[in-house]
Amino acid sequence: MTTEREEYQPCDACGVSAEMGFMIKENDDIADVHVFASGKAALELELANYLTLAKQVNANIKVETTPVDETSTELTARIQFECSAEKLIFELKSRSLAK
Repeated sequence: MTTEREEYQPCDACGVSAEMGFMIKENDDIADVHVFASGKAALELELANYLTLAKQVNANIKVETTPVDETSTELTARIQFECSAEKLIFELKSRSLAK
């Protein structure tokens, strides 16, 4: 089995998405979120904002997070959506939350 790799050529319709820097790819449905704060409670509170936004895009998300404790300053979450477009919508909307 061979896999051919295509080079994407911008066109009038596709060029818009290429200029924005986003391509919707099959099976690209997991968003990585990195949250920075001091302590477990602050990290979980900050993550809750992202999860609320993600559930507005699609209530059927799956979430995995790194373990944190009271001395942690970073939390990483992987949010899986049902399709690539939902991930893209979430990433665009979540820009307002990034500090």
